[in-house]
Amino acid sequence: MPQELDQIDRAILRILQTDTTLSVDDISAAVNLSRNACWRRIKVMEQAGTITGRVALVDPGHVGVPLTAMVLIRTNAHDANWMKQFQTTLQAFPEIVGAYRMTGDLDYVLRVRVADVPAYDAFYKRLTSRISVSDISASFVMEEIKETTAVPL
Repeated sequence: MPQELDQIDRAILRILQTDTTLSVDDISAAVNLSRNACWRRIKVMEQAGTITGRVALVDPGHVGVPLTAMVLIRTNAHDANWMKQFQTTLQAFPEIVGAYRMTGDLDYVLRVRVADVPAYDAFYKRLTSRISVSDISASFVMEEIKETTAVPL
């Protein structure tokens, strides 16, 4: 069940989604709240699962994986065993940074980060050797126009 959030909670979340390195003092000043009250609100949101973690965002180009591929998958298998194998397989591939079960013509879309087209080809061969699909294709991202981890509040 979603946590009830007031305007102060939402303001705290907006700040944390932008920069988790800010101190509680900085956050509390920005939302006009005492340090202890701000800290308690953050702890409540963590305990409720509203805040699920704090991470460093890494520039993919700086670590050698500048190419994003959107991998489109169709399958004829929809039984529980295949789905479990598929999910287990996806977890084993660090290149897969997003995986989505879809409505419509496609069954799944994967967001994959690799160094270049040959690296994608190696990924493709490893993936298709581990799971059976009826159709798989990829489109390469030429330009990231908008990329964010922030949830709209």
